Amino acid sequence: MFKLKISGWVLAATMIVLSSYKGVVPITEDTVIELGSKREIFVDKFLIQELKGAELVMKSPRDEGAVMAFNEPWETNAPAYITILKDTDRYRAYYRGGTPGKNGRSIDNTCYAESQDGIAWEKPILNMVSVNGSKENNVILEEMPLTHNFSPFIDTNPSASASQKYKAFGGTDSSGLIPFVSEDGVHWTKLSQTPVITDGLLDSQNVSFWSESEQVYVCYFRSWTGGGELGYRSVSRSTSKDFLHWTKPVEMSYGDTPFEHIYTQQTSPYFRAPHIYIAIGSRFVPHRQIATLDQLERLQVDPGQHKGLSEPFLMSSRGGTTYDRTFMEAYIRPAVGLNHWSARTNYPSLNVVPTGDSEMSLYVNQDYAQPTGHLRRYSMRLDGFSALNAPYEGGAMITKPFTFEGKELEINYATSAVGEIRIAIQDEHGEEIPGFSMIECAELVGNETVRTVTWNGEKDLSQLSSKPVRLHIYLKDADLYSIRFK
Repeated sequence: MFKLKISGWVLAATMIVLSSYKGVVPITEDTVIELGSKREIFVDKFLIQELKGAELVMKSPRDEGAVMAFNEPWETNAPAYITILKDTDRYRAYYRGGTPGKNGRSIDNTCYAESQDGIAWEKPILNMVSVNGSKENNVILEEMPLTHNFSPFIDTNPSASASQKYKAFGGTDSSGLIPFVSEDGVHWTKLSQTPVITDGLLDSQNVSFWSESEQVYVCYFRSWTGGGELGYRSVSRSTSKDFLHWTKPVEMSYGDTPFEHIYTQQTSPYFRAPHIYIAIGSRFVPHRQIATLDQLERLQVDPGQHKGLSEPFLMSSRGGTTYDRTFMEAYIRPAVGLNHWSARTNYPSLNVVPTGDSEMSLYVNQDYAQPTGHLRRYSMRLDGFSALNAPYEGGAMITKPFTFEGKELEINYATSAVGEIRIAIQDEHGEEIPGFSMIECAELVGNETVRTVTWNGEKDLSQLSSKPVRLHIYLKDADLYSIRFK
């Protein structure tokens, strides 16, 4: 052990942690990751070679309160399968409404709301669809079963025409999935009169989007591990080049984690790192009930929703047919109060969207099938689904070998007043590159979503661009949320 003093800090503990990383696995062409200039967030271990004293930790969203009630005559107290879109000049919300039909069955419709900031929402009177003899409502579609789970997205395919800027799927196994298109996100037409996906149960939210990284349209939808309705509720995936012709579905896998009932999966490309798909879905526990029948009746919970519990969970994917479930714990635990502990409440909406310079938001449908049903906003730090974390005692991480494009390293991080982060760049032999060593790295102390790393006061990494390197990161009482070369 030796001591080295830098800027008043004694780094004996730091050197002990770091010394264990000498003699790393040699770099070969097959093991080098092409990072380019993509942002990397720490929702999986894709970039991690080894950890010592550090770990990936999931970060809990902050409850910001209710933002929308579902109490109009054309709405329902069970408005599942909500989609939130951040458009150029506004936020858009699509959700299931409904009115009583024959034989007590609801007639589902699709309702629409807008917001300028993602916080205050309005339901515009659109005069498009007659409900109970009036068009004074915010209903944009009413056609069962297509409006049971209508789920739109903004098409970022560069080849998409302006008249089809918005696309959507609607339908269940009884109809198959019917594709829709729209120029303005409000007025929709069918792209095909016949279904384009018919395999799968399709009775949950059928999520689709253009994948920038895979260069195809992808669709994620419900299937069962045992086929039909046997086993566990799961997810299958199809792809398409044109949104009309789809591949045979393939069931998603979850690594070595156990099967659970995935009621919704809400897979979508993360807006700051679209090569990473974030899936904040709803985990369903069908046979668990903690409220008594009397308590559920006092809450006026729909009798069909007495049995079972639900909560949001977090998983991710980098394309293909595999989800990563690094975090098995609840992403948002059901809150205090029995109204949060009935079946199918706590449904996350589709998409996480930016709502500030350093903030993003997730929306959760709560008090499902109750008179108090509403949409609730939860805020998170940018990139803050999870973080690379080390305690006061310190810890370190070394990355797998990679190449990058750019001349600067930007990080999103937070430390305590006594904490810090330092980063060294290693060569293909695991040796620190002169000029970019741990000792030469400026102390990173603070709480910033954007910080450029410097060594000896310099930030230019041009000489290392396109060369195989590793990062060696030391943290003390700190969180690292993302890195990006640019």
